[in-house]
Amino acid sequence: MRTMRTMSTMSTAQDLTDLDASALSRAIHDRMLSCREVMVAYLARIHRLNPRFNALVNLADDARLLAQSDTCDAELARGQSRGWLHGQPQAIKDTGQAQGFATTYGSVLLKDAVATQDGLMASRLKAAGCIVIAKTNMPELGLGSHSFNDLFGSTCNAWDSAVSAGGSSGGAAVALAQRLLPVADGSDFMGSLRNPAAWNHVFGMRPSQGRVPFWPVADTWVAQLATEGPMARTVGDLARLLSTQAGYDPRVPLSIADGPQDFAVPSGEAALAGLKDLRVGWLSDLQGHLAMEAGLLDVCEQALQRMTGAGAQVEPLALGFSAEALWEAWLVWRRALVGPRVAALLKQPGARARIKPEALWEHRQAMGLHFMDFMAASELRTAFHQHLLGLFERFDVLALPGAQVWPFPIAQRWPREIAGRAMDSYHRWMEVTLYATFAGLPAISVPAGFHANGRWPAGLQLIGKPRGDAALLRVAAGYEAASAELMVRRPADLGGPRSPAEQAMATRPAAP
Repeated sequence: MRTMRTMSTMSTAQDLTDLDASALSRAIHDRMLSCREVMVAYLARIHRLNPRFNALVNLADDARLLAQSDTCDAELARGQSRGWLHGQPQAIKDTGQAQGFATTYGSVLLKDAVATQDGLMASRLKAAGCIVIAKTNMPELGLGSHSFNDLFGSTCNAWDSAVSAGGSSGGAAVALAQRLLPVADGSDFMGSLRNPAAWNHVFGMRPSQGRVPFWPVADTWVAQLATEGPMARTVGDLARLLSTQAGYDPRVPLSIADGPQDFAVPSGEAALAGLKDLRVGWLSDLQGHLAMEAGLLDVCEQALQRMTGAGAQVEPLALGFSAEALWEAWLVWRRALVGPRVAALLKQPGARARIKPEALWEHRQAMGLHFMDFMAASELRTAFHQHLLGLFERFDVLALPGAQVWPFPIAQRWPREIAGRAMDSYHRWMEVTLYATFAGLPAISVPAGFHANGRWPAGLQLIGKPRGDAALLRVAAGYEAASAELMVRRPADLGGPRSPAEQAMATRPAAP
C-alpha cells in the first residue's frame, strides 16, 4: 500500500516534470509518485510540446510505455528497485542503439535500421532503471551543430523556435530544457554536447576520452575524437548520470578502467567553497584568432565574475600554441574519421543523391588523405596535449566561450561569416570546441547568460585536467551555486504544433 503523499510539489503534471532527476528518483522510491503518474505527466507534456520543438523522434506507443511503468510500480511494491532512474522516461540520441527503435543517425538511408539489441549506453541506462521512450533528433550523420535532417526535420531552440537548437545533441538539449525528459544522453565530436547545452541553458559534459565507452562501433582503436556523455539541468544530475554511463568495457579496449564510479558533487555552501582560490585560465577568443559575435565574450566574462565573487582567481591566458596549425591537424583527423562513415552509406544504390552535401564534401576530402599526413597530425596533437599539461601546472581549469555565435535562424544551414569574417567550411564556426576534444580532456558547458534580447542563451566552457572529470564537476557545482538567479530561468512552454509560418521556417535548409 502506497504511503500518503507529503510533497506539495506534486499538485500538477507541470510541477512533476519540473523536478530534476534526483528529486524525481526520491519521490518515486518514497512512493510519493507512481511510475505510471510520472509517465502520464511526461507523455502529456511531450504530446503538447514536441510537435512544436521536434526534439523527440520515433516515440513509442503510449500503451506500451504505460505497461512498462506499471511493471516498475509492481517491482517497487515488492521492494525491488532497478536503480536511481527506476521508472523515469529516457530517450537515446539517434546515434545509439536501443532495442526496437531505429538507429537512423538522421539519415533517410537508415530509417529502417531497427536495433535488435541495446547499445552500451541504452543497456547501462536501462540497468539504472529508465524506460526508453524515444530517440532524440540530430543533424544528418551528426555533422554540423544544427539539428536538421531530411528524415525528421528541424529541432527548434527551446527558447526561441525561430532559431537553431545547436547539435548534434540538439534534440536532447531541447527535450531537457522543455522538460520532456529528466536527463539526457548525447555525444560530442566537435562540441555536440557543449554547443546545444549552451544554446538551451542546460549543462552538457564531454567526459575524458575513454571515460564513457561507445558500443557497437566498427573501430575501437583510431576513432578517438567522439565520446558519449551526459546532459542535465543540474550539475548533481549531470554527475549522477555520468556515474551511470562511465566504466570500462572489454569490447572497447581504450576505455578507462577505473570505473564505474561515483561522481557525486556537493551543493550549496559546500559547492561554493570549491571555488575558493580556484585558478582559472581565461582563453577568451585566443587573442583574436576566433571570430566572435558581439556580446558573447561579455556574457562569458560576466559568468567568470560569478566565480571570482566566490573566491576564484581568473587570469587572461594566451594559448601559446599555433591555433591555425591545430585547425589543420584537426581537419586531417576529422576527414580520416568521417570519410569512412560516409563511404559505407555510399555503397547503397542511389545514396549519393540522398546524402547532404557537407557529408559528401567530407568524403571527398578524405579520399585525398595520406597516412603520412595523418601521422603528422597525430604528432602535432601529441605536442598540443603536452603543451596543455604545462598550462595545467599553473591553472586548475581553462575557460573558453561555449560557441562563437548566438543561435542563428533555423532555415540557415550554417553561419557563412562571423563579425565580418568569412567561414571557410561548414564547421569553422565551431572551432572553439576542438581544443578539449583534440587533447582528450573533460569539458563542461555551463549556462553563462543571455543575449540582450533575453531569448538566446550562451554557455561557458570549462576544461579540466586529464581524467579530471570529478574535479571538473565540483567546479561546475560551485559555479551553479554562485549563479542561482541565472539557473532558475526557464523557457516558455508554448503548446500546440508549429504554425504554418513556423513550419515553413523549420523545413530543411536549402542546399548550398
